[in-house]
Amino acid sequence: MDDSGVESDNFDWNTEDELEIENFQSSSSCLTVVPNGEATTGSGEASSSAGSSSSKLSDHFVGMGFPVEMVCKVIQEHGEENEDKLLEELLTYSVLKSAPQPPVKIEPDPCSSDCAISSWGDLSDSDDTSSDYEETTKSVSVNDGKLLSLVKMGYKEEEALIAIERLGLKSSLEELVDFISVAQIVKEEDVLLPPEDQPQYGDHAKLKKQRYYEYEVLGRKKPKIREKRILNNEDDEDAAVHLPNPMIGFGTPTDSTFITHRKIPREAMGPPYFYYENVALAPKGVWQTISRFLYDVEPEFVDSKYFCAAARKRGYIHNLPIENRFPLLPLPPRTISEAFPLTRRWWPSWDPRTKLNCLQTCIGSAKLTDRIRKAVENYDGEPPQHVQKYVLDQCRKWNLVWVGRNKVAPLEPDEVETLLGFPRNHTRGGGISRTDRYKSLGNSFQVDTVAYHLSVLKEMYPNGINLLSLFSGIGGAEVALHRLGIPLKTVVSVEKSEVNRNIVRSWWEQTNQKGNLIDMEDVQQLDGERLEQLMNTFGGFDLVVGGSPCNNLAGSNRVSRDGLEGKESSLFFDYFRILDLVKNMMVKNE
Repeated sequence: MDDSGVESDNFDWNTEDELEIENFQSSSSCLTVVPNGEATTGSGEASSSAGSSSSKLSDHFVGMGFPVEMVCKVIQEHGEENEDKLLEELLTYSVLKSAPQPPVKIEPDPCSSDCAISSWGDLSDSDDTSSDYEETTKSVSVNDGKLLSLVKMGYKEEEALIAIERLGLKSSLEELVDFISVAQIVKEEDVLLPPEDQPQYGDHAKLKKQRYYEYEVLGRKKPKIREKRILNNEDDEDAAVHLPNPMIGFGTPTDSTFITHRKIPREAMGPPYFYYENVALAPKGVWQTISRFLYDVEPEFVDSKYFCAAARKRGYIHNLPIENRFPLLPLPPRTISEAFPLTRRWWPSWDPRTKLNCLQTCIGSAKLTDRIRKAVENYDGEPPQHVQKYVLDQCRKWNLVWVGRNKVAPLEPDEVETLLGFPRNHTRGGGISRTDRYKSLGNSFQVDTVAYHLSVLKEMYPNGINLLSLFSGIGGAEVALHRLGIPLKTVVSVEKSEVNRNIVRSWWEQTNQKGNLIDMEDVQQLDGERLEQLMNTFGGFDLVVGGSPCNNLAGSNRVSRDGLEGKESSLFFDYFRILDLVKNMMVKNE
C-alpha cells in the first residue's frame, strides 16, 4: 500500500480518466519558506534532499488549508516521519488557534516543465501555452466572485482559471470544484507508475512515420499539408475541436434539445456502420486527427452523468443515424442517493456531491479512509472548513461514499458494475481477482450511453447483427446490443486481455446466446486475408465497434504523453486500418 492513499499492488495506472485539467503543481524546489511565513520561488538546485522532502510535506498540508506558519511549526516539533501524527497535531492546533488563513499562492517555477502545462497540454509550442494562459487571465476578472471563492477554498488561481475557461463563466461553483479536484489524482498515478511505464521523452519520428503512412497499403494518397499539421500537432482555428458544455452530444434521453440531422461524408456512409470511442479530454490535436482518419465525421462528446450517477466524459465518432434514438429501460439511477440509498443515512450535509466522478481502474486505500475518519471524528458537529475541504477532495478523487458515522469507503466492484450498466456479477468469479475487476471495469464502456447511440440499429436489423468488436474489453457493446434486444448472429471479438476474454465468454454462455462468438487476441494480426475468410463465412459485418487504449491520451503531464503516436494509443490506426479494409471488401463484394 502507498502513502498516497492508493492500493498500488498490480494496478495498471494508465487509467482512462478523463482527468479534466492539468495539475499546475509546484515542484519541491519551487517553495522556500522564509521567517515571516511567506513562500517564495527559486530554482532550489543547491537544496538538499531533506529540504526537498520537507518542502513537499509542507506543500501537502498547506494545500489542505492549514496556515504555512502552523505547518512549519508542527514539522519542526514532530519531524516528518509520521504524516498521520502531523495531521492530528495540525487539526488540534486549528481548534486552539484562530481559523486558518487562505493558502499561500505559490508561483510555478519557470524551470520546471511540470509547472507550465496548458489546458490541452501540448507543450510543443511553449508560446501558445503562455498566450492561452494570458487570454484566460484577461477573460476572467480578478474580482470575479467564483474565482475569489475558489482561491479562498484553497485552490490555486491557475487551476481556477483553467476550470473557468474550460467550463465557461456560467458554470456553477460546484461544477468548478469537481472539475479541479479530480486532476490531482493524475499526479499521484504518474508517480506510482513502474519505471518501465513512466512517461518518457524520446524521438518518435520513426513510429510516427510508420503509423501515419502504413495505411498507404490501401492505395490512399498522402495529403502532405494536412499530415504535416497532424504530425506537428498544429492548432489552426478551423481544425480546433471544442468540447461542448453541457456535454450531451446530439441529445440525451432526459434533455429536450436534440439534433436530428447531421451531414455524413459520402465516404463514411454505412453500412457497414462504425462506432469509435475514446476519452474526450485528450491532448490537443488528437480528436482532429481521429476525425480526419475516420472520414472527417464530426465527434459526438457525451458525459455519462446524463445517463447514470457517475461521470464519464467520452468522444464518439460514428456514422449511425441519430433520429429516433431510445434509452434502455428502466432508466438507471442518476444520483448517488438513488443508486445507493443506504448511504443517505450517513451522508453529511456539508458533502454536496450528487454525482460520482469518473470511475477509475484503482481505488482509495484503507489507510486513506482511516485518515479521513480520524480527521472528521475529532469534532462533535461539522468539522471546520479546511477539514471539510480535505475530506471532500479525497472523496471526489477516489469516489468514496459514506457507509457509517464518519466512515467512507470505496465502491465495491458490483457497485461499479451497476453504475456502468453491466449485469450484476458480470466480472465476478472464474478466477478473476478483485484487482482485475476494477481494472476491467475502469476501462469499459458505460453501457446505457452506448446503447442509446446503438438503439437505432434495432429497427434496421430485426433478425440480428454481425458485429466486429475491436478492443472488446468486457463486452460493453455486446451487452448494450443484447439489452436492446438486437440478436447477435456472429460476433468477432478482438481483445488482448485473457481476463476480459474470459469475462465475455462467460457472459455469452450465461445469457444463452444463439449466435457464434469468435474471439481473437491481437488486432495487429487481423489482416486482409483473415478478414476475407471471416466475411466469406457469414457475409460481412453490419457494425464495427472499438475503443482503442487511451494510455497515452489521458494524464496530467501532457509534455510526456505521446498522443496517438504512443505505444498503446497508436492502436487507433489499427482500428482505422481494419475498418477501411472491411468497407473496401464489402463494396467490392456488392
